[in-house]
Amino acid sequence: MCTAVTLKTEDFYFGRTLDYEYSYFEEITVIPRNFPFVFRHTQPLKKHYAIIGMAYNKGGFPLYYDATNEKGLSVAGLNFVGNAYYRDVTDEKQNIAQFEIIPYILGKCATVDEAVELIESINITNTPFSEDLPLAQLHWLIADRTRAVTLEATKEGLNLYENPVGVLTNNPKFPYHMQNLNNYINLSVENPKNGFIANLKCDSKGMGAIGLPGDLSSMSRFVRAVFTRCNSVCEKTENESVNQFFHILGSVEQTRGVNITDDGFEITIYTSCCNATKGIYYYTTYENSTINGVDMHSCDLDGEKILTHPLKASEDFKIHQL
Repeated sequence: MCTAVTLKTEDFYFGRTLDYEYSYFEEITVIPRNFPFVFRHTQPLKKHYAIIGMAYNKGGFPLYYDATNEKGLSVAGLNFVGNAYYRDVTDEKQNIAQFEIIPYILGKCATVDEAVELIESINITNTPFSEDLPLAQLHWLIADRTRAVTLEATKEGLNLYENPVGVLTNNPKFPYHMQNLNNYINLSVENPKNGFIANLKCDSKGMGAIGLPGDLSSMSRFVRAVFTRCNSVCEKTENESVNQFFHILGSVEQTRGVNITDDGFEITIYTSCCNATKGIYYYTTYENSTINGVDMHSCDLDGEKILTHPLKASEDFKIHQL
């Protein structure tokens, strides 16, 4: 279960929470322009845009969870279990395996408009990465500073939806989430005016948001993230923007113990915020709330080898003497 959001101040920001029971030892991963992407069913991509994001690197291939390219286009894949449906290889379209979607789009496209045009020519295949990594069931948020879309591959076909709220969670299908927002049209950032009976007053601040769902379901997280993001106010500086972004995603973070699954407790393993304009990837982890970052432009972006940066998982507590 995850949540992805966008934010535009002076720059454009894109990020997500990864909510899961365990980690795959993901790392911040930079793919320079000349790293050869070898795909299963289509021609290799030898030259492409440079990419930074969070990935599990397996067998020399970055399995990206979310990433941004040097042009500011960003993509995140989120669980879509039960609804995702991928197809067999066909001769009619360009065949791209599910796990290749993020590098394929980010390697070739500079904008959402270009990505939408590219997606019209592809078939997302049901090819697993390996025997020990079965097919993930995902849908994707694709965004730049001017536009966001949701990509879903279902039994009905490959669907692209305009995403005016810049938010994505998990099931159900995206049109349901947008329709469900109508049920919360009464929510407000202001305290309500009494329209009931005489002599009633607000006993607390924040009562305009009574009815905002607080549970951890994907439907509720979608509403909560949209409400928080769309009412967000912050200065346009980098520090203010990045801090605000993490506060927005903080509204949907999961605490160990409150969401039990068959495999343990689901927690927010990491939270990311990429300044897609400048190519700086910030993150926090469950055990480390300090915001750390990696600048892709500090690397040789004309190189040929994968560059990785392990996450700083534990926090250094600073105890000050009075």
